Amino acid sequence: MKRPPSLSASTLRKRACPALKGDRMNRRAFIAFIGGAAAAWPAAAHAQQPAGMRRVGVLLNLSENDVEGRRLVAVFQEALAQLGWADGRNLRIDYRWASGDVDRIRAFAKDLVVLSPNIIVAYATPSVVALQRETHFIPIVFLSVTDPVGQGLVASLAHPGGNITGFAVFEISLGAKWMEALKQIAPGLKRVTTIFNPETAPYYPLYLRAIETAAASLAVEPMMDEVRDDADIERAISALASKPDSGLIVMPDTFNFVHRQTIIALVGRYRLPAIYYFPLFARDGGLISYGPDEIDMFRRAAGYVDRIFKGDKASDLPV
Repeated sequence: MKRPPSLSASTLRKRACPALKGDRMNRRAFIAFIGGAAAAWPAAAHAQQPAGMRRVGVLLNLSENDVEGRRLVAVFQEALAQLGWADGRNLRIDYRWASGDVDRIRAFAKDLVVLSPNIIVAYATPSVVALQRETHFIPIVFLSVTDPVGQGLVASLAHPGGNITGFAVFEISLGAKWMEALKQIAPGLKRVTTIFNPETAPYYPLYLRAIETAAASLAVEPMMDEVRDDADIERAISALASKPDSGLIVMPDTFNFVHRQTIIALVGRYRLPAIYYFPLFARDGGLISYGPDEIDMFRRAAGYVDRIFKGDKASDLPV
């Protein structure tokens, strides 16, 4: 963009108000003109991008310093590059890392919508819900969401409608599978506590129902504990460990994902049988995991971004 030409005050006065001449110009009109011109220059510079450049916003309910979060992002960018979209060449990607904080998620959702990207990619339910409040026009591709129909994010899996589609990787029946797996590895199990943050896992009642049903058939007492910080996690796990023959289910929840090192360390200290949802938890030292592969999910999300760039509508892309 060319720098605006340097103009003298007298020239500006003539251009701003040609009906007013010389020093008779209204001072307020002159100041308003200068202020408006100054505000317009950076806006025009921001709007001008290389021809063919597309913009994607990415809202992640993960920590920027999380190695696994960076790994997922790298897979997403690599998949986009294989489809012909390279960050910095014909694509600009704006990342926002919320670190499991609901307030930050809401603030970043507003921030990304203001940028007016062509598409927004949203990781986890709280991110999608926050974006849904901010825009009904920008296409949103979500990742790692539970029951998108039940949560009102899409009209149906086959025909989402609206501006939102994506990948729902969790089945409610997993709750029963976690309970059954714990009973298999610890046959003497008498009680199991499920931990979650209700703010980042608003869908928790769905899983709890499946867990409770399985627990009844296995003669296991199901319990739940809400956790919102590391202190809550330590309180919940130490209380569980004080009762013999106890086990732990770590619910699919980005809060649990962000705080996984604390959870895994405490479970190891108290020698509790515990089951997690992502393979990452087992790789990081957890006993066992049963759940989806997020790497594949991020790779497939790039395909939906590519299809929308090429003309497909989010409303027509099945979940």
